[in-house]
Amino acid sequence: MPKAKVTFADNGVTVTVPAGTRLIEVSEQAGASIVYGCREGECGTCLTRIVSGGENLAEPSMLEDEVLKNLLARHDQRLACQAQVLGGEIVVNPYLKT
Repeated sequence: MPKAKVTFADNGVTVTVPAGTRLIEVSEQAGASIVYGCREGECGTCLTRIVSGGENLAEPSMLEDEVLKNLLARHDQRLACQAQVLGGEIVVNPYLKT
């Protein structure tokens, strides 16, 4: 099974995970700071900046695409609860301002 390396710019931690893993799951493994309120009904709180390697993520689902449009998200932002890694290397920054 293909693997991916995901690096979190906020804490410098790199985690190797199997393809198909969602960024939110990787964040929990790495102790990174992706905030999410999905379980409390606050969709969109896990909006995360993809610094590099966006081509190594699966295309947004119809649901994610709709939420991204509603949030007026930039092209380099994805929902961590939806974005699945495909392989390669990805760098994410949970803090959208940097």
